Amino acid sequence: MIASILDGIVLGFQFGLLAAGLTLVYGLGGVLNLAYGQMGVISAMVVVFAMDAGVPVLPAVLIGLIIGGLLGLILDRTILRAVYRLHDEARVLLSLLLSLGVAFVVDGFLNWRFPLKALNLSIVGGAVEILGVPMRRGSLLATGITIVTLAALFIFFRYTVLGQAVRSVIEDEEGARLVGIAPDRMLRLILIISGVLAALVAVTRSMVIPVDVQAGFSITVFALIVAVVGGLGSVPGALLAGIILGIANSIAATQIGTFMSLIVLLGVAGVTILIRPSGLLGVKE
Repeated sequence: MIASILDGIVLGFQFGLLAAGLTLVYGLGGVLNLAYGQMGVISAMVVVFAMDAGVPVLPAVLIGLIIGGLLGLILDRTILRAVYRLHDEARVLLSLLLSLGVAFVVDGFLNWRFPLKALNLSIVGGAVEILGVPMRRGSLLATGITIVTLAALFIFFRYTVLGQAVRSVIEDEEGARLVGIAPDRMLRLILIISGVLAALVAVTRSMVIPVDVQAGFSITVFALIVAVVGGLGSVPGALLAGIILGIANSIAATQIGTFMSLIVLLGVAGVTILIRPSGLLGVKE
């Protein structure tokens, strides 16, 4: 059981980081990006191509993260232009439809051109024992990177002027506009950060399991589940929900099998939403 809980915590931090980019974009602009997983997959493929061309691992990963940010910027400057002209439910619905279309196009192209490509950053070395449980070095490194990233996000939003400007738009867009903060620029920034986070998720996942061209929709689905349970717009909620769902998924996978674990995950998510529709740390409307 201890091994399952530790695995669940490791997975939970990944889930939390996974949902952070998605929930930030929704909280700031009311936009649900269903191409989120595909942004990560494209970044992962760029890392693969860079390494195939002889680029060392760290520079290749940096290139992938930059590409993730650029993808967020491209979305902001292209298809989301039409979304920004709408409000409330109409904005959410159009963003769902357009981003889903982008996801299908990207998935189709990658499966057509590069069906066998996958990013697999194997971390060499033996297992590390924690509380008597052997843990893979790749899992521990991925967890460490995730924790540092989440801490950096916390510091950014809590202690920097730019981060506080973003928070002000999330809490009161009209009030932020009145004091000279441009919501559209803040949203553009968050879309870039979201793209970088999607790329980072793909890179850290590849330290545990290969990330292939078909991983996009699974990344998006897990991100959406965690974001909804945690409360759309709440990064702390995404982290809390990620840890809870990660532990639930890990224990279920150990006890009843991997396939049933997804059903358990959806069940936990469903019960949570029934009890608290706004999510664990979401703001009630």
